[in-house]
Amino acid sequence: MSTENPYKMQLRNRPEFASKPKPLTFPPSTVVAEAVAAMSERDFGSVIVVDEDQKVIGVVTERDIMKKLVNADRSAKDTRLEDIMTREPRVARETDDVLDWMRIMSNDRFRRLPVVDDEGRIKAVFTQGDFVSYTWPDLIYQAKELAKASIGRNYPIWLIGGGIMLYSLLMIIVLTVM
Repeated sequence: MSTENPYKMQLRNRPEFASKPKPLTFPPSTVVAEAVAAMSERDFGSVIVVDEDQKVIGVVTERDIMKKLVNADRSAKDTRLEDIMTREPRVARETDDVLDWMRIMSNDRFRRLPVVDDEGRIKAVFTQGDFVSYTWPDLIYQAKELAKASIGRNYPIWLIGGGIMLYSLLMIIVLTVM
């Protein structure tokens, strides 16, 4: 019998990890207008700011653009990513546990998680939506087990309720036939 926890899963073992598109990356000196054009073209909600070794140094999200550029009345053509990026973002290793990061992202209220390899180079970006798909099978299983336990525990109530419903149906049929 295996003692391995079935709920433990590394980020790289999630089905979407291999199929995720390559993250949109830019150096910090890139002007925001260029990054926004690429985000719009690829329908991405963020860009990862990397150094010359492709190591994550920041993240710029749509929210950063709204708050730190648009709301601050700055020019997208004159402002660089390094001026509005979230510096030193939380970064996961591809061997980290899915549930650990689900909990951290939920508790710390951030939506995008850059995932890096052992050398710290960007491999993927997980979003909260990626983690939702992980929870569905477990939620369905729990609901099914709860329903089974509820029905089993309340068997006499179900039997009485079913008997009343059957009696009511028979009375309706008898009264309509007469």
